[in-house]
Amino acid sequence: MDNTINCILLVDDDDAVNFIHNRVIQKYGCCNHVAIAHNGQEAIDFLTTKIDGKYPQPDLIFLDINMPIMNGWEFLEEYEKLEHEKKGREIIVMLTTSLNPADKEKAENIANIYDFQPKPLSLEDLNKILEKVK
Repeated sequence: MDNTINCILLVDDDDAVNFIHNRVIQKYGCCNHVAIAHNGQEAIDFLTTKIDGKYPQPDLIFLDINMPIMNGWEFLEEYEKLEHEKKGREIIVMLTTSLNPADKEKAENIANIYDFQPKPLSLEDLNKILEKVK
């Protein structure tokens, strides 16, 4: 059985973090394509733009909270408004440096948030997430 998922979307404004997370995902070998958006608006644009006649529909979205232009919370508000065909599997994991307990509590009360994890993503974290979502 092939456990490879098609697409993971990284939404984070920090290029170094995106590089690390992309390397972890590639090392794990779980994904055909990693897309990167540097803020929530870029992520919405990615989700709503057809590629070869189809919406990208990532299997998993790793989302930062604090970003310019459109932060993670604002992204979630806009994401909720998207038609189902543009959302994909609707598995969103918040990856953040936030130590604010209010952020974790807020995330736990949003149906689309699958998990709330500290950065950076490790191979162990990715394995646990993938075991739950596959």
